[in-house]
Amino acid sequence: MLMTKLRRILIGSPLDSSHQQHQLIPKWKALAVLSSDALSSTAYATEEIIIPLSLAGIYLATMWSLPIALAILALMIIITLSYRQTIVAYPNGGGAYIVAKENLGSGAGLVAAAALMIDYILTVSVSVSAGIENLISAFPQLQNVQVFFCIWIILIIMVLSLRGVKESATVFAIPTYLFIFSILTLIIVGIVRGPIEGHVATEAISNTLPNIGIILLLRAFSSGCTALTGIEAISNGIPLFKHPQSKNANRTLVAMVLILGVLFAGITYLVNQFGLTHIEGQTLISSLSKAVFGNGFFYYVVQASTALILFLAASTSYADFPRLASLLARDRYVPRQLASIGDRLVFSNGVIGLTICSILLVIFFGGRTHHLIPLYAVGVFLSFTLSQAGMVVHHYRLRQKRWVASLIMNAIGTVTTAVVLVVIAGFKFTHGAWMVIVLIPIIVYSFSRIHYHYVMFARELSQSHYLIDKCEKMTSHVVIIPISGLHLGVMNAIRYGQSIGNDLRICYVKIGDPEGRERLQDQWAEKFPEMKLHILDSPYRSVSGPILDFIDEVSKENPAEFITVIFPEFLTAKWYHQLLHNQTAWLIKLSLIYKKNVIVTSVKYHLKTT
Repeated sequence: MLMTKLRRILIGSPLDSSHQQHQLIPKWKALAVLSSDALSSTAYATEEIIIPLSLAGIYLATMWSLPIALAILALMIIITLSYRQTIVAYPNGGGAYIVAKENLGSGAGLVAAAALMIDYILTVSVSVSAGIENLISAFPQLQNVQVFFCIWIILIIMVLSLRGVKESATVFAIPTYLFIFSILTLIIVGIVRGPIEGHVATEAISNTLPNIGIILLLRAFSSGCTALTGIEAISNGIPLFKHPQSKNANRTLVAMVLILGVLFAGITYLVNQFGLTHIEGQTLISSLSKAVFGNGFFYYVVQASTALILFLAASTSYADFPRLASLLARDRYVPRQLASIGDRLVFSNGVIGLTICSILLVIFFGGRTHHLIPLYAVGVFLSFTLSQAGMVVHHYRLRQKRWVASLIMNAIGTVTTAVVLVVIAGFKFTHGAWMVIVLIPIIVYSFSRIHYHYVMFARELSQSHYLIDKCEKMTSHVVIIPISGLHLGVMNAIRYGQSIGNDLRICYVKIGDPEGRERLQDQWAEKFPEMKLHILDSPYRSVSGPILDFIDEVSKENPAEFITVIFPEFLTAKWYHQLLHNQTAWLIKLSLIYKKNVIVTSVKYHLKTT
């Protein structure tokens, strides 16, 4: 089949279950896959600080960007130390969902899961949109096709993710390390060259606070907290690491935060020193690299590597979203199809679901990063807070060695992230955060309804409720075969029907063509003289209506018994030839799906001619 061959080319041949251990990845690959989200945030986090501050003037904006960045770095250290505790306590991964569910109850766990799922979807949309915006900064002619390119990049990342974690990690590693190298080079060269001519040194910050206002300062801080997105990814993806998994995950977390801190602080420092601000149509990274390198070759290297890391930041979500969805499916809170592992040993349905949601979000917001950012941080810090609160309960409940120090660390993390959550929700509420605040309860309610359905479904099908008298043999079995004429496909269907029941009822819908009907009746009398052919009237020329009415009438004769409806079908030698033939049987089948005690089947006749 053409589709099968294309699928093999795109995502590769199936992997045996025994290869599961071989799909685990070393630390340097895990850093590329699980930290690209966090590292990529340095491309827009400083700019998100600058945008609200610029309302007070360029001079004040650049002056206050650095102390705000230092506050965010302090918060980053607190969260990192807290998540190190989580990695040790929960070596099987699962992150905030597992921690909150086990320690705070299923309700808190579902809230954390909903927040994380929104976060992962937004990560794909934001990172890809930001990557395209960086390309547009270098090539403005691409602006008219921004959404189109966003969609194609998401589809490419989906295909890479479907190939498996090991293969995709190798591909993702190159852009990640290229980005780290190029931004470090930008920072070093920028510090060595110093600020541009004409830039006035900043005055004491304390003298300018009345001019900027605490409200504007908190808005800038809440925007800059996007630099912390993705830190939780490593604790969620522990099962991806080679053994010893917890130790490798913790080391990778420390390495990621060190790199993230250096890049974020370095970029903000240079923006402060060079006196740069937000320019519509050009990203701050583009302005900074142009100020340091001019329009030379390395400017385009920085832009290209930034765009690539932003594109591949989505890989973090593609590693963690399907795994979280599988845990929820295992607990019967989302459709169980999301727990299925594909033939490349990845949760394929979760990958595809994430892709669809992300594309819809990009289309709805036009691929504009600044419009998506306000939705971003609420879910992140809500999951941070619930995870750390769960760890506080975990330490107090188990009281293992050095539990007091660990409890204090997680308590500090809980309070800090909760305060930041309130600040972000308050100052970003009217800018779009209200959507997330409204959406999370809706998602949690959906989880609970799905869970209720699965519980009731299992209870109703349980063998313990099955009555003995229902196992008695059926007294009669009616077989209905709708036909449009008498051909080899119909003959096979009748032969099959006779093998499963004695009461065969063949029906034909009378719509126009009286000559064809008379010819069929003559053929029927010759081939099956002992069998009645039911001719159904159709005054409105409908085929499906009379057949469905006929099935209803037969079912009323003995409502407790089963009826089998057999559709004679023929399949053409070429799949596209099938488009040339009537598909009425499919429509009737769809109408019969929810009919009680009606079994629908097909008897296919394969044509050999082309």
